[in-house]
Amino acid sequence: MTDPTRRPILGALGVVCANIDGADCVILVKRKNPPNAGTWGFPGGHVELGETAAAAAARELLEETGVVAEPGAQLMTLDVIPRAADGTVEGQYFLVATLCHYISGEPVPDDDALEARWVPVAQIEDQGLELLDRVAELARRAQEVWRDVPRSAPTAPIT
Repeated sequence: MTDPTRRPILGALGVVCANIDGADCVILVKRKNPPNAGTWGFPGGHVELGETAAAAAARELLEETGVVAEPGAQLMTLDVIPRAADGTVEGQYFLVATLCHYISGEPVPDDDALEARWVPVAQIEDQGLELLDRVAELARRAQEVWRDVPRSAPTAPIT
């Protein structure tokens, strides 16, 4: 019988695109804490009770990088089911990835990130970063959607 206290956890990912020096880029963070310590992915975390996944994406982005962004379209959902070496399910996460429209700030690691930076989408797999599953796919999807969005907020960091 399944333990009724063990349920999937809802999480949110904040995906920001901007044109930096002529290249479409996304913000990635290097995770500090398990289960994915040392790997690169999008800023994100748990959705709090009463919070929408979109609002959580923008909040987590701000907490982990200092970047302010307005949540926009849902990009995709991901099922993450970590397993032990013997195949036992150790947990389950349902992640909602949201395109967040850049407003201000530069990515600086904080909270549970070791590093945070803009990474060119076209070269995301060539940077030597240990990427979490589907990060490159999600970055390309975000780039497609972002290119189709009318620009009312800044499209690149003001330096």
